[in-house]
Amino acid sequence: MDRLREWIGAVMLFLLVYPARLPAGEEAKLAVTLDDQEEVAVTVYNQDLGLIKDQRELDLTKGMVSLEFRDVASGIDPTTVHIRSLTDPGALAVHEQNYEYDLLSPEKLLEKYVGKEVALVEADPETKEEKTVKATILSTNGGLVYRTDRGITFDPRGGQDRWTRWFFPGIPENLISRPTLVWLLESGKAGKQKVEVSYLTSGINWKADYVGLLNEDDTRMDLSGWVSIENQSGATYREASLKLVAGEIHKAERLPLRVDKERRGETMEMAATPQFEEEAFFEYHLYTLDRKTTIKENQTKQMTLFDAPGARVKKEYTFKGQSWFYTRLVEPREDKVGVFLKFDNKKESGMGLPLPAGIIRLYKRDSDGSIQFLGEDRIDHTPVDETVEVKIGTAFDVVAERKQVDYRKIGDRVFENAYEITIRNHKKEAITVNVVELIPGDWEILEKSHPYEKRKANEVCFAVPVGAGKEAKLTYRVRIE
Repeated sequence: MDRLREWIGAVMLFLLVYPARLPAGEEAKLAVTLDDQEEVAVTVYNQDLGLIKDQRELDLTKGMVSLEFRDVASGIDPTTVHIRSLTDPGALAVHEQNYEYDLLSPEKLLEKYVGKEVALVEADPETKEEKTVKATILSTNGGLVYRTDRGITFDPRGGQDRWTRWFFPGIPENLISRPTLVWLLESGKAGKQKVEVSYLTSGINWKADYVGLLNEDDTRMDLSGWVSIENQSGATYREASLKLVAGEIHKAERLPLRVDKERRGETMEMAATPQFEEEAFFEYHLYTLDRKTTIKENQTKQMTLFDAPGARVKKEYTFKGQSWFYTRLVEPREDKVGVFLKFDNKKESGMGLPLPAGIIRLYKRDSDGSIQFLGEDRIDHTPVDETVEVKIGTAFDVVAERKQVDYRKIGDRVFENAYEITIRNHKKEAITVNVVELIPGDWEILEKSHPYEKRKANEVCFAVPVGAGKEAKLTYRVRIE
């Protein structure tokens, strides 16, 4: 009797620890779609990467459940998928996880019915009269080969003839209309549970664009920052909480699972007022939208990042040389003078915001008040208190000519050069041109007509003032080892 009690106790303990399971293939089946979604959060990185956190409510039975989680991004990285219960984390165990992406298409449908009989409806091109025959698909390699009661024939267009229609008895079980995650779960109890599925996906990206409007004397600028989000990830995110990460995260090199998807049509949406709150996050910067938004599949959405009216700027003229000028004879040459705009990203200058990398486009009103495009340049991620320099273009009315007036090779690796740089200013106002020279090796300036600033080990800058309608000459001699 004691042994019987011990045996019964052992069986009861086993059943408590290892609850009864349905035989393989007989687990309860459950499918959830976008209609079951309760919340979604999207974090977009500016490196063609998005983090999706999708919350849906499940009505689970106790025991084994086969869960189809439909309407996920087709650009998903399956190795990053994670599911967890927000209602009762300890009540849900994951036994298997699969990503199904064998998507339904005419080609796939024909391929799945190879060796099977289907209905073929043919229409007469002239009378439009239709005739139905039975056909057995034999192959889809390089075209469609099939057999009817008249024999074996083929269609090199793969069954896409406008006068031919194919009818199938059903959709094969392993073909799906949308990418789907499938889990084999074990629920410790029956009832409703809210779960969160998170994953990384490619095909979603964001970038910053800036629009600057200069004032009349080029000393102030109204600067607006815009965010452009492009969604080619293969999913729509409805009423999503949106965050943007600016910075360069490190990603391990990996082989792509599929070739790039075909770029489909896109729409454009724009908003007009600043809506993002910025904060430092780890070694990056995080921008959080102050409301929820819908990011549609195949859509480009634009929203205002910030507005900075009246930011102080400085226009500069720069004439830049090359390092190879100093080790050989150089013919006289006339070069362009670049026009640059510089501003300090500081609060006292009207800025003081972390600027994500992007393109800045500059405009100015002409004499009749119309806005005209001046030029554009790309800026890098720029923290607060750093200086931003953008190239607008080249000066039309400022000409610079470089002439090598002396060249000596003093030793095996010692050279001496003398240069004369003539700057002609055809503008109606005086300007200052920064002549930037890139001098290689160990160098010493022996003679000079203007003072210079050593900016880097191999870079010096001569500030050369030139009067309105005047000409100025810069001369200097340098020894290089």
